[in-house]
Amino acid sequence: MEYWNTYKTKIGTIIIVEKENKISRIETIKASEEYPNGEKIETPLIKEAYKQISKYLEGKRKEFTLPLLIKGTKFQEKVWNALLQIPYGETRTYGEIAKQIGNEKASRAVGGANHNNPIMIVVPCHRVIGSNKKLVGYAGGLDIKETLLKLEQQ
Repeated sequence: MEYWNTYKTKIGTIIIVEKENKISRIETIKASEEYPNGEKIETPLIKEAYKQISKYLEGKRKEFTLPLLIKGTKFQEKVWNALLQIPYGETRTYGEIAKQIGNEKASRAVGGANHNNPIMIVVPCHRVIGSNKKLVGYAGGLDIKETLLKLEQQ
């Protein structure tokens, strides 16, 4: 069974989804988007995830302590696990992540995995930038990526 709830934040409305007693999805949503199957309820875990994200967005939290259910292809999971190793306030390029996971020619595929990251902020895909050190691609929008990176630089 999946449980979910939505919250208004300074980066827009987010949805937090819990499955198998773990966080399985966090993303921004628009009012017109459909919500997932399951039950709309604020479970203790969803409430804790929102609390940690709120503190992060206030600049008062640098790490998350949430159980995560990260499901994708083996390649995506390698990329997402590499993202979890990028320290707060730092960035990596797509090429650096590709090299880190042992496939240095896969920077475009790393970008694809980044785009499909189901757990924004907590799995920090916003910390990945282009080889020219510019902001490129972010499923939540470049304005949100820029906001998150600026927050981490303070």
